[in-house]
Amino acid sequence: MPEEPFHTYRPAEGHGLPHDPFYAIVGPRPIGWISTTGADGVDNLAPYSFFNAFSQKPPIIGFSSSGWKDTVRNIQETGAFVWNLVTRPLAERMNLSAATFAPGTDEFAAARLAKLPSLAVRPPRVAASPVQFECRLTQIVRLKNASGAEVESWLTLGEVVVVHIRRDLLAGGIYDMAAAHPVLRAGGRQWYTEITQESLFALERPASPEAALAAAERLDF
Repeated sequence: MPEEPFHTYRPAEGHGLPHDPFYAIVGPRPIGWISTTGADGVDNLAPYSFFNAFSQKPPIIGFSSSGWKDTVRNIQETGAFVWNLVTRPLAERMNLSAATFAPGTDEFAAARLAKLPSLAVRPPRVAASPVQFECRLTQIVRLKNASGAEVESWLTLGEVVVVHIRRDLLAGGIYDMAAAHPVLRAGGRQWYTEITQESLFALERPASPEAALAAAERLDF
């Protein structure tokens, strides 16, 4: 008999593979490099690979933390955080900030990263990052599984109240994503990828449902 074309598994029973493919399939993902300040005044900086944008008006971004970590606690205490764009020149320092430091450690100092003061929130920005979002907390949601039981993951959402973009990344007033060389989390335990001009391609959105159906007829699969 021919081999079944799909490897099929139920996550609750294990994937049966050397490494969980979920992280690679849902990717690459933008990195939530989140800076916070605790009620004790100590700054914290940590990357989160489960990160994305969730609303345009108002702009809301969010990240999910596996476990109640310093970042989430700090945001709950102070109601604010800053997202810092990870670029290729900053990738190694971002990786250093991912280490499991003792509580009370300032990862800015550990990764030898300079700080910039924020305008509207208490946590500082990563000075070398070319784009930063100052955010105010909107929600911290403990996630649940399909049975309604709470799991050890927390989704933190924040409204972007101030945006900082390095001026050289605005070409004719348009943000040049490729020029920033953003880094994204890919699969496996250590893989990342970078957006470059060569990796970009354009697709025009269909003008109407009829145009979409006509275009589908011309595709060869």
